[in-house]
Amino acid sequence: MTEVSGTATDTYEPVRAVLAAQLDADDTEAGASVAVHIDGEPVVDIWGGYADDARTTPWQRDTIVNVWSTTKTMTALCALILADRGLLDLDAPVARYWPEFAAAGKENLLVRHVVSHTAGLPTLYGRRTIADLYDWQAVTERLAAQAPEWEPGTAAGYHSITQGYLVGEVVRRVTGRTLGTFFAEEVAGPLGLDFHIGLAAEHDHRVAPVIPPPSEFAHPPEETGQEGDGQEGQGDETEGGPRLYASAANTVAWRRAEIPAANGHGNARSAAAAQSVLACGGSVRGVRLLSEAGCARAWEEQFRGVDRVLGGGPVCYGMGYRLEGRACSWGGWGGSIVLFDPDHRMAVSYVMRRMREGDSRGLEVILATYDCLTR
Repeated sequence: MTEVSGTATDTYEPVRAVLAAQLDADDTEAGASVAVHIDGEPVVDIWGGYADDARTTPWQRDTIVNVWSTTKTMTALCALILADRGLLDLDAPVARYWPEFAAAGKENLLVRHVVSHTAGLPTLYGRRTIADLYDWQAVTERLAAQAPEWEPGTAAGYHSITQGYLVGEVVRRVTGRTLGTFFAEEVAGPLGLDFHIGLAAEHDHRVAPVIPPPSEFAHPPEETGQEGDGQEGQGDETEGGPRLYASAANTVAWRRAEIPAANGHGNARSAAAAQSVLACGGSVRGVRLLSEAGCARAWEEQFRGVDRVLGGGPVCYGMGYRLEGRACSWGGWGGSIVLFDPDHRMAVSYVMRRMREGDSRGLEVILATYDCLTR
């Protein structure tokens, strides 16, 4: 069985066995990390496998990886913090903070709509390549000019890339700081998190490149190497902008950009620690980021039904999170996930480098954790 490093209390040792079994089944070059925090304290902090395809670099305690849409939980946390401080009204029109946004019939589109995927702006039209996503001003100007695809608040459609720009621009207008900077200074810094939205070059050596899933969205036809300039991935404007390929995450340009819906780099330890704030009433390890009332806003139901973009079964969206009873969660393309549960004052996270479609590895970790709670 694959060796899994790190620590787990006796009660939660079965979670280690789950990760080991997954790594065995997945080939050991596919490294991953898992964390469980109870009352803001780690009861599981484990990792295993390799951080490179050549299997020469074991996954280490400080290895980080692109977690795709698990980044959205950090973006939502920033919005909730600003709302709790009275600097951002989630029920106010976006145009109050971003006047240009009132164009094309969006004058009554509310902040809570952009946080909860109900704004009607799931598609970024008119952008031609992945590289266009690295131009913050161009993207936000385009979104400000677009008309919503449905009446905001009446339906939901997953804003896979656009949510980060929409919330991020509101944060920038309110604070004068980019979302990545706000997160670094107001969340990651106080909590000592190793999580980054916009990665500095000094951390490149710790990044485990993702292994794209075996699908048409793994690599663009013209891709020539994983350490390219991020220009690949031509899109068709009639299809709604650039087609995102998984291998883009392995480019320097992707790491340097701030894409608050998709390019957060971190490990399970930091993802769980960040969301423990909401699981524990706003305060962990003596650091208070929200009031209890501010935390409660995460559970305010914004939509229940079938998502127009994702399809499938019914989904329930709170303020930036998927709701399953009292538990809140969101996951990233290929398998990463973070969940927090205030009833157990618990946060669980799983991050990995091998991406899969329709993945269940994170769910296996979460279910094993709940099993441990009932032992």
